[in-house]
Amino acid sequence: MILHATYGRKIVLSTITIIVGLSAAIGVGWWQVDGPGAVRPLSKIKTVIPSITSMSFSLTDHEGNAVGPETLIGRPTMAFFGFTYCPDVCPTTLADISGWLDDLGDEADEMNVVFITVDPERDTVETMAEYVGYFHPAIRGWTGPEEQIARVADGFRATYERVPTGSGDYTMNHTASVFLFAASGRFVTMIDYHEPREFAVPKIRRAMEEETEGAT
Repeated sequence: MILHATYGRKIVLSTITIIVGLSAAIGVGWWQVDGPGAVRPLSKIKTVIPSITSMSFSLTDHEGNAVGPETLIGRPTMAFFGFTYCPDVCPTTLADISGWLDDLGDEADEMNVVFITVDPERDTVETMAEYVGYFHPAIRGWTGPEEQIARVADGFRATYERVPTGSGDYTMNHTASVFLFAASGRFVTMIDYHEPREFAVPKIRRAMEEETEGAT
């Protein structure tokens, strides 16, 4: 089982390398991974998403720092739930996010950008550090105990579930949309899976503009 998981992880990391390389060359807006064997993301959000200020959770980022709701207040936030063994949805979305951040240029430094695992059993701090290293440097990886992952997912109204595979291993289905919050912690909008860049980037700017509007 350990050998199988290690081999599977090598395949995932090889896939990431290919995706990132293609993104740099021709962009990732065309990248569609919808084959019959693909893991299907959970796209629906359970209910109205509250402000980050009402959430309560304690996690660790990929550098070993303690993080929580307070970490996301003061700057606009872009957050995505996923896992490092994800075969397609996660590397594709994180490559998309990297492209959006490139479009923002220096403004990307004004945002919190977090990738929160839904598979803490395998996604240790070290694993998250390796994984996010394949993408834009603004992206932070967050992990923690299962009960805290459940708390943060519930706070964001995200959903996830463990799905056994035929090999005796497992994968994860999860909400595939990207969450956008204003600097105040107020929820602004979602970016859907496969949403074109020409729609995604203006949504990000909208979340960033709310910070300015709130300060005037």
